[in-house]
Parts: sequence; C-alpha cells; structure tokens
Amino acid sequence: MAEFPQKHANGILDLVMKIYINEREFDVSDNCTVSDLRSIHVPRADVIVQNGFPANPDDPVRENDRLIFIRKGEVPPPDELEALMAARHTPGVHARLKRASVGIAGCGGLGSNAATALARVGIGHLVLVDFDVVEPSNLNRQAYFVDQIGLPKVQALKANLKRINPAVRIDAHDCLLTPQNISALLGGVDVIVEAFDRADQKSMLGETCAGLLPDKPLVMRVGMAGYGSNPLLHTRVMGNLHVVGDECSEASPGMGLMAPRVTAVASMQANQVLEILLGPDPRILEAASRKT
Repeated sequence: MAEFPQKHANGILDLVMKIYINEREFDVSDNCTVSDLRSIHVPRADVIVQNGFPANPDDPVRENDRLIFIRKGEVPPPDELEALMAARHTPGVHARLKRASVGIAGCGGLGSNAATALARVGIGHLVLVDFDVVEPSNLNRQAYFVDQIGLPKVQALKANLKRINPAVRIDAHDCLLTPQNISALLGGVDVIVEAFDRADQKSMLGETCAGLLPDKPLVMRVGMAGYGSNPLLHTRVMGNLHVVGDECSEASPGMGLMAPRVTAVASMQANQVLEILLGPDPRILEAASRKT
C-alpha cells in the first residue's frame, strides 16, 4: 500500500483515507484533489475517471473513491490494462465479475455477441461450446470477420475475445452439446447463456438443465427475428429460467435475422447475466422510482 504526503505547509497532519488509483489501494490525505494525485501518479494523464465518470482535476477526493488515470494513445502494460478497461464500470463490480464464469451454448449471432459483451465487462472465465464453422451468411450479424470464414466458430471467437480482453480465461469446445456432455462442459459455470438457432437444441438444453442442473441460472431467448419493434423486447424471469426476446418473432421464411435485433437481444442476455451475478442495480431502481 502506497501513501500520499499528509502534511500541510504549517506542519499539521491531515486525516488519512483509503482510495484506489488504477485499482491499487493507497492511503491519501483527506484534503487532496484529483489533480494532486494525477501529478504524483500519472503526470501526463489525459483522461481522468472518478467512480466511473469523467472527473474534473479540481474535484476533491473522498474515502473509497476509485480513480483511473489514462494517457491517450499509450498502450498500458498488461498488469494495468485490465484496470483501465474497467474505468467506466459502475464502481465495485469489476472484482466480482472477474471471479465469475459464464457458459455460452452456441457461438452464432447471439452467442458471439453476448460473449463479446461479457468479455468487455471483464467476466473472468468464459466457456464456449459450438460445433459449427464461420460461413459468409454469418457475417451479417455474428462477431466474426471475412478472413475467419471456414474456421471453427469457437476458435475464431476465442481469438477475437482475446484481442478485446487478454485477461479473460477462455475454454473453447468445438463439439455438439448433448444431454450426455452438458454437465461436464457447463456444470462448473455460474450462469449458462442459451444461444442456439434450432428449437430442438433449445428444448434439449432447457430440459437437460432442469433435470441435471436445476440450480443453475439459464438465460434463454425467444423471439428476435426481423427488425424494429424495440418496445416488444423484454425479459421474463421464472425461477432460474430467464427468457429474453419478444417471445413471438422466430426466424422463418420471410422473417430473417438481422444484426440490430440479434445484437440487441444478445446484449440483453449479457445484461441479464450481470444482474444474476451482481443483483439488481439499486441506483437504476431508485432512478426509475423517481421517474414514476
């Protein structure tokens, strides 16, 4: 633990308080400002984030504040990158998410985009399961690139996620999920995200989890085809089953799959994972109650 000088010019000692700078704990005097700390720790910092929000250099620092100092255009060392990536997070969640593990059952439009969102927020361990390869029609909605066509989806997605967040641990299983291997592959994760194309696979996963992993939260989706109709998208919770989508617009002839709606539902699934892991955000609930 490092310390900040705690004497005024008149020799009187300040009170000491604990804060975090780039996720490291420090003891500092209770009358220092953001600018004081920047001049000592990261003198050329261009971006200052205080408790998840851009800070003014003259702002005071309070007990348990979390400060992030970033130099624009400078790639930080690996041991700092993770903390800087979490600079705009809601304070206090990063350490909890880093301890969490999430299974992604299917790495297509939903799975690849949900996994991307979860890697960006700092989920510590992702387990990817899919048996398919990347092909051209995937690129209209899935988190892959033209030069990855022909690669197994789990390997392509693992490479992309590692480019986003090198700190995330990823287990990639290039295989078909069955009732016989679900417990072995996904039994150790905290939450499972269902991201299958086919209804029979979706039913198989739901029934198997209900029978073999009844206490495991499962985030499924029902209805995401087409475009528009944002107000219809919602989340329904039934015990450990969380259903995301509009519950009506399944892909069918004349009703295709397009990036905006697919990625919106994938992000809703990832957001629901966070609520399962962290609990409801009381700040959002309070803001919503004030509005009503």
